[in-house]
Amino acid sequence: MNIVIVGGSGGIGQAFIRNLVGKDDVLSVHATFNRNEPKFFHPKLIWQRMDVMQQSSVRTWSETLGEIDWLINAAGILHTRDSRPEKSILQFEPDFLQQNISINTVPTLALARFTHEKFKHGRPAVFATVSAKVGSIEDNRLGGWYSYRASKAALNMCIKTLAIEWKRTLPNVTVAALHPGTTDTALSKPFQKNVPKDKLFSPDQSAGYMLDVLNGLTPEKSGRFWAYDGALLPW
Repeated sequence: MNIVIVGGSGGIGQAFIRNLVGKDDVLSVHATFNRNEPKFFHPKLIWQRMDVMQQSSVRTWSETLGEIDWLINAAGILHTRDSRPEKSILQFEPDFLQQNISINTVPTLALARFTHEKFKHGRPAVFATVSAKVGSIEDNRLGGWYSYRASKAALNMCIKTLAIEWKRTLPNVTVAALHPGTTDTALSKPFQKNVPKDKLFSPDQSAGYMLDVLNGLTPEKSGRFWAYDGALLPW
């Protein structure tokens, strides 16, 4: 398999790579980074700098790729040095919402736009993106986190809509949204205080669980939202 990991220098992205390069059926892993220089290397691993927020960068990068069997988008943000998820509507700032959408939502559409030709080989394939359970509208019971929730809910809608289109045009591709659970990365570090120890996963655990889910998917299951344990989540 030829695999693409977008956001490969992040905690979960690196864990996906570590899990995949050792598998016999994996021929190559193309991984992207932007600001964070890669620290992991392997003969099967090809690093490429790409700014997933810039369509021109995504387009140029996509032109270097051959056929894709799996593409996993692991890029995303939850907080920045200056902004945290909102506890109250009184903390809402439009710029932070826009930043969340620009990083958590828009790139998946750009990736689909510029890589769809790479999936026309006809083999069973996967196009997946890391979402979050807090993006589920039906499951929202606590409120707060307006910008992050909205960006992931929008992402989920994009995944569902893409799956409907590709069922017609790329019926070999399974399109999936993935919830990784709470993972011990820089993204979740400020919010781990009340997470039970058995529910705080290492990046390798989380990536391994999600890869198990992806391995069990078929095109008939395209357009759904999956938790790390294989549970089907409500939109």
